[in-house]
Amino acid sequence: MDDSVENTALEAITNPDEEPGFALLGGEAKPPSRAQASAYQVLARKYRPSSFDDLVGQEAMVRTLSNAFESGRIAHAFMLTGVRGVGKTTTARILARALNYEGEGVTGPTIHMKSVGAHCDAIMESRHVDVIEMDAASRTGIGDIREIIESVRYLPVSARYKVYIIDEVHMLSNAAFNGLLKTLEEPPAHVKFIFATTEIRKVPVTVLSRCQRFDLRRLSVDELSGLLGRVSAKEKVAVDDAALTLLARAADGSARDGLSLLDRAISHSANADDVTDLQVREEAIRDMLGLADRARIFDLFDLLMQGDIAGAMGELRAQYAVGADPVVVLSDMADLTHWLTRLKLVEASADDLAMSETERLRGQDMASKLPIRVLSRVWQMLLKGIVEVQGAARPIAAAEMVLVRIAYVSDGPSPEELVEQLKGGGAVTRSSPSGAPSGSGGGPRAQLRTVASASEADRQPASTPAVAASPAAQFARFEDVVAYFGAQRDIRMKTALEAGVRLVRFEAGHIEIQPLANTPGDIARDLSDKLTKASGRRWVVSIATAKADAAPTLKEQKQTSDDALKASAEADPLVQATLAAFPGAKIVDVRDPRASDDLTPAYDDFPNDDEMDFDA
Repeated sequence: MDDSVENTALEAITNPDEEPGFALLGGEAKPPSRAQASAYQVLARKYRPSSFDDLVGQEAMVRTLSNAFESGRIAHAFMLTGVRGVGKTTTARILARALNYEGEGVTGPTIHMKSVGAHCDAIMESRHVDVIEMDAASRTGIGDIREIIESVRYLPVSARYKVYIIDEVHMLSNAAFNGLLKTLEEPPAHVKFIFATTEIRKVPVTVLSRCQRFDLRRLSVDELSGLLGRVSAKEKVAVDDAALTLLARAADGSARDGLSLLDRAISHSANADDVTDLQVREEAIRDMLGLADRARIFDLFDLLMQGDIAGAMGELRAQYAVGADPVVVLSDMADLTHWLTRLKLVEASADDLAMSETERLRGQDMASKLPIRVLSRVWQMLLKGIVEVQGAARPIAAAEMVLVRIAYVSDGPSPEELVEQLKGGGAVTRSSPSGAPSGSGGGPRAQLRTVASASEADRQPASTPAVAASPAAQFARFEDVVAYFGAQRDIRMKTALEAGVRLVRFEAGHIEIQPLANTPGDIARDLSDKLTKASGRRWVVSIATAKADAAPTLKEQKQTSDDALKASAEADPLVQATLAAFPGAKIVDVRDPRASDDLTPAYDDFPNDDEMDFDA
């Protein structure tokens, strides 16, 4: 080896602050030392709780564990479940620390860990020999569980309990779960199991029944805002209250996500010229997250409810120009719709501290004017629109089309308003939902079903088909025969008689028919046999010649009757005015309101969003 290289290598060995590998390369630039490279810790790790006192929003679990530890009723297996980032793994380590805590004057498990015990640091850093952590997402098989089953027989090396922490336990295979059952039910006294999962429904019931379950709840916006505010103060970073609220909302109940977003916000807002001047403002958070101004979401929603599509599209473009994501805008509108609905139904929703005073007052005013039917319809259309925008090649164009759809539905008059205006002789005007009565419902097509003057009874037979309740059915008319096969659920025969044959003559014991081209050739014999068996007397069914004077099929008769009823209804001045008010609308059905006590159309009669013509 060259002397210069050998001397450089010796210098690197004797100087532990330098990297030997880089020294041997002989480069002039030196990399940062190990201490410098690992000096920074992300906030989610730096402020990870180390005791139960540090946990935020899990008071119910802490109270239960405190009582259990105080009374000595400590379970042998725990199941921790909750959304990602809520603190399941951290809680498992804290629980392992509490089980094995050894401090001055402490002789048993306790949740009151006022100082760092003999095993605390090693447990919290996942390097304690008696606290075994296993990731079930990567070790899912029965072989991994066999290792646990074999090792539980041995006493802990230094701690009070041997603790097995299995994260994402729902990822274990069925064989692994089955292999664990017996050990989980009757483990040795020195063994504790702690499981964590985000998918509690995927864990077999046989496993759940052997564990003490704790549901770690999502953190509220207030709790997350408080946590982020305390962390910001410790980091000597000034963060606006409005910015903290935005970060807390974006975290969606996850403390880890909230701290990660705060980390990102600090970096986003850092001043390169003066790194000591760290201030996080609401505008910076909106820019970082691609959020729209909350007040502008109210403005956009208000424009839509007024049917001002030009103004709504202009507002959306303006928000898009300053960096708002179209998907986020529609999601914010959906959240606003949900909140306004809650305001109408639950008065306490007005006390939501996540909303500013201005937003609460404006929301109460909007909620008082908007009927539930409009809010419900807008909610459904926004949910569908969000999916469309997410998959669109041009999200802004797709978002504009969603707004068009909502505006053209929202600014139309309700059926009740329309009928009242027409009855009063006034002109048909398009009104905003705010002017609609809160009890209105339905749509134009549904309403047209009930306003026609013709009676549904006109197209029904003079008397109801009489099929005797006695074993031998009696048939007085051809309609009785059809009704009988309908009651017997003989769909093939019923359909053939309704649409496939024309009646030439009907009398007791004899029916003469004229089958159409597509009618089965054995219709006469089959009908004769079934009628004879049903009535207890002989029935003859004959085929008439093509020249015979035959009546139209029952289906043709019904269609003719329906057409006549629709024509009669369409001649009504009220219906004509309604059709003129809704270009493209048509009469779907004609019913007599007097024919039923229930004048409300069935739910299935209303068109869904896919059937509605929003351009009409």
